[in-house]
Amino acid sequence: MGDMTNSDFYSKNQRNESSHGGEFGCTMEELRSLMELRGTEAVVKIKETYGDTDAICRRLKTSPVEGLPGTAPDLEKRKQIFGQNFIPPKKPKTFLQLVWEALQDVTLIILEIAAIISLGLSFYHPPGENNEGCATAQGGAEDEGEAEAGWIEGAAILLSVICVVLVTAFNDWSKEKQFRGLQSRIEQEQKFTVVRAGQVVQIPVAEIVVGDIAQVKYGDLLPADGLFIQGNDLKIDESSLTGESDQVRKSVDKDPMLLSGTHVMEGSGRMVVTAVGVNSQTGIIFTLLGAGGEEEEKKDKKGKPSKMQDGSADAGQSKAKQQDGAAAMEMQPLKSAEGGDADDKKKANMHKKEKSVLQGKLTKLAVQIGKAGLVMSAITVIILVLYFTVDTFVVNKKPWLPECTPVYVQYFVKFFIIGVTVLVVAVPEGLPLAVTISLAYSVKKMMKDNNLVRHLDACETMGNATAICSDKTGTLTTNRMTVVQAYVGDVHYKEIPDPSSINAKTMELLVHAIAINSAYTTKILPPEKEGALPRQVGNKTECGLLGFVLDLKQDYEPVRARMPEEKLYKVYTFNSVRKSMSTVIKLPDESFRMYSKGASEIVLKKCCKILNGAGEPRVFRPRDRDEMVKKVIEPMACDGLRTICVAYRDFPSSPEPDWDNENDILNELTCICVVGIEDPVRPEVPEAIRKCQRAGITVRMVTGDNINTARAIAIKCGIIHPGEDFLCLEGKEFNRRIRNEKGEIEQERIDKIWPKLRVLARSSPTDKHTLVKGIIDSTHTEQRQVVAVTGDGTNDGPALKKADVGFAMGIAGTDVAKEASDIILTDDNFSSIVKAVMWGRNVYDSISKFLQFQLTVNVVAVIVAFTGACITQDSPLKAVQMLWVNLIMDTFASLALATEPPTETLLLRKPYGRNKPLISRTMMKNILGHAVYQLTLIFTLLFVGEKMFQIDSGRNAPLHSPPSEHYTIIFNTFVMMQLFNEINARKIHGERNVFDGIFRNPIFCTIVLGTFAIQVIATIPTSRLKFLKEAGRLTQKEEIPEEELNEDVEEIDHAERELRRGQILWFRGLNRIQTQIRVVKAFRSSLYEGLEKPESRTSIHNFMAHPEFRIEDSQPHIPLIDDTDLEEDAALKQNSSPPSSLNKNNSAIDSGINLTTDTSKSATSSSPGSPIHSLETSL
Repeated sequence: MGDMTNSDFYSKNQRNESSHGGEFGCTMEELRSLMELRGTEAVVKIKETYGDTDAICRRLKTSPVEGLPGTAPDLEKRKQIFGQNFIPPKKPKTFLQLVWEALQDVTLIILEIAAIISLGLSFYHPPGENNEGCATAQGGAEDEGEAEAGWIEGAAILLSVICVVLVTAFNDWSKEKQFRGLQSRIEQEQKFTVVRAGQVVQIPVAEIVVGDIAQVKYGDLLPADGLFIQGNDLKIDESSLTGESDQVRKSVDKDPMLLSGTHVMEGSGRMVVTAVGVNSQTGIIFTLLGAGGEEEEKKDKKGKPSKMQDGSADAGQSKAKQQDGAAAMEMQPLKSAEGGDADDKKKANMHKKEKSVLQGKLTKLAVQIGKAGLVMSAITVIILVLYFTVDTFVVNKKPWLPECTPVYVQYFVKFFIIGVTVLVVAVPEGLPLAVTISLAYSVKKMMKDNNLVRHLDACETMGNATAICSDKTGTLTTNRMTVVQAYVGDVHYKEIPDPSSINAKTMELLVHAIAINSAYTTKILPPEKEGALPRQVGNKTECGLLGFVLDLKQDYEPVRARMPEEKLYKVYTFNSVRKSMSTVIKLPDESFRMYSKGASEIVLKKCCKILNGAGEPRVFRPRDRDEMVKKVIEPMACDGLRTICVAYRDFPSSPEPDWDNENDILNELTCICVVGIEDPVRPEVPEAIRKCQRAGITVRMVTGDNINTARAIAIKCGIIHPGEDFLCLEGKEFNRRIRNEKGEIEQERIDKIWPKLRVLARSSPTDKHTLVKGIIDSTHTEQRQVVAVTGDGTNDGPALKKADVGFAMGIAGTDVAKEASDIILTDDNFSSIVKAVMWGRNVYDSISKFLQFQLTVNVVAVIVAFTGACITQDSPLKAVQMLWVNLIMDTFASLALATEPPTETLLLRKPYGRNKPLISRTMMKNILGHAVYQLTLIFTLLFVGEKMFQIDSGRNAPLHSPPSEHYTIIFNTFVMMQLFNEINARKIHGERNVFDGIFRNPIFCTIVLGTFAIQVIATIPTSRLKFLKEAGRLTQKEEIPEEELNEDVEEIDHAERELRRGQILWFRGLNRIQTQIRVVKAFRSSLYEGLEKPESRTSIHNFMAHPEFRIEDSQPHIPLIDDTDLEEDAALKQNSSPPSSLNKNNSAIDSGINLTTDTSKSATSSSPGSPIHSLETSL
C-alpha cells in the first residue's frame, strides 16, 4: 500500500467511482469540489445542490445522530469508492537507486577510471624476450612478486570506491528508514472520536471513512474534511492551510466547511466526513509537494501521459486555482514552487539538486588533482620513452629490427604502467571515504543533539549558513502563555507576587474569577515526562491565568468542583467584538455575581471601583485610569506583554437584571487585578543567538504576531539591540516596499530591505517564502547567502523547501513541514540549530584536515615516483608499499581525522562562504612546507643513504634482486613521516599546539598507535627477532650455504621464462614431490632424532616447497638432487652460519605480506621464527 504513488491512488479511486456511482447519492468528485469552496459560497452551493447538510448525510447513507452502522462490508465499500484516510508516502528510494546516486560523484568516477586502467594493465603479460640484442636499457627493476602484485593497486582502489558507495547509500537509506519510523509512530498514535451505531468510539485516524460522524472538540487536529452539522461556538485555526492567524468561526448557516489539518481552538461539535486521504485539502497539498515531481518524471518518460494521471495532476492544480481570495493567495507559493507549470517545477527541482558548498568544492578539487596527476604521468611516460629511445637508438646506435618490435612494445607498455602508477598515486582515493565517514559520524552524533538529519549534505551546508529565518512561537519562545507581571491591591509586581503579600479576600475573589470564568475544558495537566513543564490544554491565554493561580499556591479544581459547568447561570463567551468573557453565577443567598476578564483597555473603561491593598473596593475615576494606563499598562506592553484585566460585579437577587441588555450588565465593574501575560523566551535562546551572531550568522524573526510583541521578544532574544540600525516591518509594509506599481516583486527592492531587516511581523507564509527566496537569489553581497529556515506549520512548507536547509519542528511540526524539511529538531529548540551549525563546520574542517594530510602524502609520493622513474628507472616506493601508505593509512587517517569532536571555537569564525577555496593559504603552506621537508629527507636517503649507513646501495639493482635494506630504510622513514604528519594535520588554522585536545578523540589515538605498531612489526627483519629465532631453531643443520643461495639468484634466467608458465608449474609440482620424498628420507636416516619432531619437518617441507628455492635448470633432464648433494648439504649446514647479508636485506613490507600469505597457503607453514622462514620471506 505504502508504495502506491499518489497518481495511482487517484486513478484507482476514479475508476472505482464511476462503477459504483449509483451506490451513494454523490460521487467523490462532487464532494471534493464542494470542499474547495469557502464560507457563503459553500452554503449557497449546498442549498442549491443538496438542500442542507442532513440531505447530504442521507445521500451518504449515514445518520447525524447514530452515525454509520459500522459493519465491515459497508466500511470496505466506502473505502473503495471514496478512498482511505491515508496519504501514501512518497515512494522511498530503493537501496540500488541510492547506490546509483552515490556513484555519480566526480571524484569516484575519476577513481574508477584510474582503477580500471590500472587493473587492465596489470593483467597484461609481455611476450617472452626472444631477442637478447634488442635492448639494453633497464626497463626498471621489477621483481617477480611485484609483477604479480600489480593488480592489487587497481583492485584496492575499486574496493575503496565500493566502500564509499555502500556507506553513503546505507546512510541515506537508514536516515530515510528512521524518518519513516518516526512518522509511522506518530501516525499510529493518533486516534479520533466518531459515532458508529450510536456508540461513541475512538478509532485510528486511518480508519475514518466518508460518511462517518466525527466529534470535534477544542485541541483536535482535524483528520479529514467534513461539513459541520451541529455544535456550539466552534472556532478553527486555519493558519496551517491559509496562513491567516485569525480564528474562523464555523456555523451551519454561515461557514460549515471543516478542513483536514486545521486545529480546533474553541467549542465543540459534530461533522460528517466528506473527503479523506488524498482527496482532503491537506492530501491535495501533499500531492502538490510530493507527487508533483513524480508526475513530471512520468510525463517525461512516457511522452504521452495517460488521461488518468493527467486528470489527477490537473485536478491537483485546479484546486489551487479555484480557491477564492485570500486562501488562493496563501496557497500560491505551494503551487508555484511545486505543482504549477512545468517550468516552475523544473526550477524548483533544480534548486534542490544544487550541490552543497562542500560537494561543489570537492568536485572542483578532484578534477584539478586528476588533471595534475594526468600531466605528471604524461611527463613521466614521455621522459621514460625518450630516455629509452635515445639510449637504444642514438647512444648505442642499434637499428630497429622487425623481430625486436614486440620487445620494444613491451618496454613502452611497461613505461605506460609506470605512468599509470604515478597517476594512481596522485588521486586521493581516501577523500570520498573521508567525506562520507565524516558526514555519517556527524549525523549519528547529531541525533544525540536532537537533530534528525534527513539529507546527509544538509548537515554540512549548515556549517556555511549565513542567515537563519526563525519562527517565533515555539522555536524562540516556549509556546506557553505565562503571567509574568501583575498589578494587585495598588502594587505593581514585576514578577509573580508572594501569596502572603496578597489580602485573603482579594485572593479568594481572584481565584474564583479565574477558575469559573474560563472554559472548563482549559486545564493544566502534569507533565508527561520527568522534568518537563506542565502541559497546557485548551485556550493558551486561559492556561496562563490558571498557571498564575497555581503559582500563587492556590488550586482551581475544587472551585470548579463546587461550581460545575451546568450550574453557571449565564455565560457571555469571548468574541472579537466584546473582547471580554463574563460568567454569571448564583450565590447561596440568591444574589448574582458576574466575573469578567478581557483586554485591559476595554475592561478598565467599564470599571468604577478597584480593590485596594486591604481588599476593599475604592473609587476608580477616569483620571485614575489614565494614570494606571501610563504607569502600569504601557510599561507592560513595552515589555511585549498582553495585559488582561480581571473584574467582578454583584447584582441583587430581585429585581433580576435584564441579562440580554449587555451594555448595562457589563458596566460598573470592580477591578480585581491586571496581569501581564507573555509567551516567554526559551531560557537558552539568547545565548544561542549570541553564538550565531558571533559566528557571522544573521538571525531574523518571522512571526504572525503583532509588531510590538515581536519587537519586544526580538530584543529579549538579542536579535536586535537598541540603538542599532535595523528594520522591523509588518507583512503589509514589507509587501508594499518590495512590489512595483504593477504589484510584481522586484529583486532590487528586496535587496534594499533584507540586509537590515531583523523582524517581520504579522507575516503570511507567502511573505516568508518571498523573503527566503529574495535572500537566496540576491546578488547584493559578493557571496551567495546560505539560508536556513525553521518552520512548523503546513504553511511553512514552501519556505522550508526553498531554503538551503529547512528545519522542521519534531513535536509541534505538521507532516507537511517535516516532509519538506532537511533536518528535524526533535526537541523544537533553537539552540539545537546552533549545534547543527557547529557540526556542519566541524565536517568542513575535518575534510580540510584530511585533505591537508592526504595531499602532503600524495605530493611527496608523486614526486618520488616521478623522479625515481626518470632518474633510476625504478620507483623507490613499490606499488605494494604505496598501497599500504595510500589505502591503509588514508582510510585510517580519514577515520581518525573525521571523528574529531567539534569545539566551541568553531563558532568564533565567520562562515567560509561559497567562493573561498577549500585549501586555504595556511594549509597550502603546511602542505608544501612538509612536502619539501619530506622530499629532502627521502632524496638524501635515496642518493647518499648507503654511505651514511654503510650498507649496500639499493639503486640500479639488477632485475629480480632481493629487496634491499637501503630501500627499507627509505620506506620506513616515509611512513613514519606520514604518521607524525597526521598529528600535524589536526590543526588547519595555523594553531601552534597540535596536541591540543588530542585525548578527547580516542579513535585518533588508537589509530595512530595502531598504525605505528603494524608498521614496526611489518618491517623488522625476522632474523633480528632473536627470541623468535630461538623458538623455531632446533639445530644448525637447517641453514643453507651461501653459494647455493647465490646460485639460485643467478640461475633463474631468461631460459626459464621462455618455458610456458603452465609447463613451469607442472615441472615444479613434480620436482617438489620428488624432492620432498628424498629430503624426508635423507633426514629420517640422519643422526638427529630431534628432527623427528613434526615442527621441524614442516619447516623443511615449506622451505623446499617454495618455488624460489628450486634450482631450476633450463634442461630439466638433469637429476635435480643428487644423493651426494644431500651429503654435502648436511656437511655444509653444520659448518656455515646463516648468511648475514641476506637476512639483513629483508625488505620491509614484503615480509609483512608474505607472513600472511604463507600461513594461509599451507596449514603446515614454517614457524615464523625459524631462520629459514626469514630467508624465504626475504627472497
